[in-house]
Amino acid sequence: MSLGAHLIELRKRLFIGAAALVVGMIIAFIVTEPIIELLSVPIRTIAEQQGREYTGLNFTTVTSGFDLRMRIAFAIGLLISAPVWLWQVWAFIMPGLTKKETQYTWGFLGAAIPLFFGGCTVAFFVLPHVIEIMAGFVPTGMAQFFDYSSYYDFVFKFLIVVGIAFVLPVFLVALNLAGVVSGREILKGWRVAILVCTIFAAITTPPADVFSMLLLMASMIVLYFAATLVSMLFDRRKRKREDAAGLVPGAA
Repeated sequence: MSLGAHLIELRKRLFIGAAALVVGMIIAFIVTEPIIELLSVPIRTIAEQQGREYTGLNFTTVTSGFDLRMRIAFAIGLLISAPVWLWQVWAFIMPGLTKKETQYTWGFLGAAIPLFFGGCTVAFFVLPHVIEIMAGFVPTGMAQFFDYSSYYDFVFKFLIVVGIAFVLPVFLVALNLAGVVSGREILKGWRVAILVCTIFAAITTPPADVFSMLLLMASMIVLYFAATLVSMLFDRRKRKREDAAGLVPGAA
């Protein structure tokens, strides 16, 4: 294809992806009310357990409510439309990939997407403990208001960061397949990996919330060793292929 044809193809793919995103946002906008209610559960729990005068999301401008719903609609719409725009991206780059690269890409996406959502799920269950513990430092009897924008940013970033952390082992396997690092070399760094997982979990969760920190740390360590095992299996299969090729007459 010529450069002009590539640009026309890119424009078409972008248009389809953008249209899918808009449709996803419209659908998501309809269900923002229960989502806001769900995100507000930790706040209501704080009010009930600590007997505060009032605890809730604080909307300070005329357009605050609409702004929050739009931001939630964009995030959920992006997820809803992901199959469409991911396919458009894939359809655009796939013709330029070899068969082997295509197989690796499918494998990467097949592992990364479930792990990302798994990380977001773990983060969602950890999140209420994080919010409750941090709110516990507010003096008793004082009113506490959560600015809607700051609260949403905190929740959104927390989910994204933990989700991405769960995908990192897939990158280790990808590096192994690319021949950059072997499974044994990944295993040799297990002490550093455990330390990094511990520090990440300690930074992400409040110091007083030991349960959340241990849950997050244990999940990441398990994924690290799973990636190590997969890499070692790939290395073993690669050695078998090389040995088999070496036994073929004239293979050298």
